[in-house]
Amino acid sequence: MPPRPAVLTKRTLDKDLDKITYVEDAAKHVARRLVAPGLGLIFVGIVMLFAGVYVFDRPGAVLVVAAAALAGYMAMNIGANDVTNNVGAAVGARAMTMGQALVIAAIFEVLGATIAGGEVVKTISSDIVDAGQVSPAVLGWIMMAALTAAALWINLATWMNAPVSTTHAIVGAVIGAGISAVGPEPVNWRVMFEITSSWITSPLLGGLIAAGLLYLVKTLIIYRDDKIAAARRWVPVFVATMAGGFMAYMLLQLSPIGRFPPFTVILIGIGMGLVSWLAVRPLVLAQARDLENRNSSLRVLFRLPLIGSAALLSFAHGANDVSNAVGPLSAIVHSVGIGGDGVGHPPLWVMLIGAFGISVGLLLFGPRLIRLVGEEITKLNPMRAYCVALSTAFTVIVASWLGLPVSTTHIAVGAVFGVGFFREWYTRRSKRRIAYIRRKAESWELDEPEEPNIHERRRRYLVRRSHFMTIIAAWIITVPVSATLAAMIYWVMFALFI
Repeated sequence: MPPRPAVLTKRTLDKDLDKITYVEDAAKHVARRLVAPGLGLIFVGIVMLFAGVYVFDRPGAVLVVAAAALAGYMAMNIGANDVTNNVGAAVGARAMTMGQALVIAAIFEVLGATIAGGEVVKTISSDIVDAGQVSPAVLGWIMMAALTAAALWINLATWMNAPVSTTHAIVGAVIGAGISAVGPEPVNWRVMFEITSSWITSPLLGGLIAAGLLYLVKTLIIYRDDKIAAARRWVPVFVATMAGGFMAYMLLQLSPIGRFPPFTVILIGIGMGLVSWLAVRPLVLAQARDLENRNSSLRVLFRLPLIGSAALLSFAHGANDVSNAVGPLSAIVHSVGIGGDGVGHPPLWVMLIGAFGISVGLLLFGPRLIRLVGEEITKLNPMRAYCVALSTAFTVIVASWLGLPVSTTHIAVGAVFGVGFFREWYTRRSKRRIAYIRRKAESWELDEPEEPNIHERRRRYLVRRSHFMTIIAAWIITVPVSATLAAMIYWVMFALFI
């Protein structure tokens, strides 16, 4: 009896179509994950073309174009890993959406890098390894090895969801490559001591400033009987102080040395603060209308200051950390005699590569670590996040003004720890808070439990200490790892090209 012919039933056809659909969905998922790396490669190609326009007919053009590609790659890694500290607090506190945070950070990173990034670039490019004691050709290869090593290490850390210090990476890489090339003599150990000291003191300073700000917020607003009236009075003052300090910094950063006496700078800063107070006060009054006298209502009023402090922090980060990408590129450009007005003073096109590279890296790869910093390290509300962001911004601004490459990551984490430790102290010892609780308890107006049990206290506060060892470990590991990797890369480059 002949075999019965196969019949394609509707059920079989549906199964086959479902399989095809699954394959298509899987292909789309894989392709979606390749979009960001693909766009990153396109950006690196654009950077090479951009650099080639300036150096195509100059000696050493190939080296400069290759260094520009590495600088663009390094800048994208900085944007993906380090910029999360700028807007993570605001996103974690629900003051802005992820899209808003990315746009604000990208814009102000570019402004900070191009307007105020020159001083720290000089430190990275010519002060760590004395350019006067090293031949231009050797200095160029040292910086190439440093860029490659630091970028690879930061890329690995980003892939592992570890927010490390990009400043530590590039400084360690420059030292490692420099020692492997010419020994320890040309390394400026005095500058290194200043940089290392700033790495230690800046997180402590950030924590102290953040704790002081939170003390003012709690004393002047949160534990007042009429919270909304107090917020209407003091929130515009906080915004005015932030704007006035930023204006004073801009005058000192952009004007020639000695053009404005200190007293004039202070007066202009105060004037800018008054203008900001007059502009913000009506907005705060409008927001405060019909709000209940509750802590949750204060989150609405602190949204504007928090967004402003996040923008200011992005500007400060761009001014300080752009040097991690373009400092070595600036040294390479000067080693072949192209552009600039002296060693360590980069041409504008070099600064633009770093500025836009940071923004591109943030937009393509930043959201994952923004969620980590803003939502998993600590529990933030807009008041605490404002204190963290403003403290970090002012600390980084002062460091940029002094030409010190500090770690934005460590300052931000130091500010978070400062806020957490202060909350523990204030919860247990503040007489004003205890009196406030008693008054509210007597009138039955407490809107949320003020005294968590010991397990809740450990969950809310002590968990932050668990990240302390992680940060310290990253600090200890990053410098020697990047230095060793840079030394190895320099030896490979020496064997192949020199």
